Amino acid sequence: MSNSEPTIIIKRVKKVAAEGHHGGAWKVAYADFVTAMMAFFLLMWLLNATTEDQRKGLADYFNPSIPISPMSGGGAELLEGATIFSAKAESNASTEPKKKDNQSTAEENASGEQKNSNQSASEALKEEETRIQNAQQAALESVEEDLLSQIGGDQTEGIASHIQLRVTPEGLVIELIDTNDNPLFNVGSTNASPIMVLLLDVVAQSLSLVENKISIVGHTDSLPYSSGRDYTNWELSTDRAHAARRLMIAAGLPMTQVNEVAGKADSDPLVEDRFAPQNRRISITILKS
Repeated sequence: MSNSEPTIIIKRVKKVAAEGHHGGAWKVAYADFVTAMMAFFLLMWLLNATTEDQRKGLADYFNPSIPISPMSGGGAELLEGATIFSAKAESNASTEPKKKDNQSTAEENASGEQKNSNQSASEALKEEETRIQNAQQAALESVEEDLLSQIGGDQTEGIASHIQLRVTPEGLVIELIDTNDNPLFNVGSTNASPIMVLLLDVVAQSLSLVENKISIVGHTDSLPYSSGRDYTNWELSTDRAHAARRLMIAAGLPMTQVNEVAGKADSDPLVEDRFAPQNRRISITILKS
């Protein structure tokens, strides 16, 4: 038995090859399915949440045969300006225009009232300005009439040639002018002559009729002042204006009524001849308020 050959056993093993990896195509299909289901449920929800008119608007939006307004999100009647995600879309669409109409009406009424108020204020201002102008004109006319009546009296005889009245945009101007026969001031001085004192007294009495401010301005002719270079016609005209102011205050003119006292030398002549005596004068202007 020991010399016998070993027994040979043959074992057959069947090898089964595993299938290879088939890829992720199923994931894409599943994702498409889930997306389709979401779209379906979304469509069902939209159909349940909208009205017939809103659904018609949606249909019109996706219909290329209907032009779309660039100022809206869809067709001409899409949701009527309301959102489909609001539970109160239909009520908002029906009530909002009314609110806007009411607000617009209120604004128009307020604007109309403001316009009427402005018109009334403007008319009242114009009436007040007219009243003031008429009152000022009446005051100036009363002063003019009083001056003319005083000039014609026996006590003021001979002063008419020294007074000129004229109306300017500033007010009534009373010109007290010089003459060769009866000068208002002594030559080259601020000493007033008797005729000047009488004139200023008459003017002060007439000015008591009004409360308007006055301006007193002195003028000279072009004859140079001969006393020295430091004292010229400018100083002389100013000093004469102050002398006239003092005399009128002494005659009863309130000091607070004087608004301006100035001298203009020969810069504002009354007549063309710059050496004429009429240029030597005192101008008293009753200013308009």
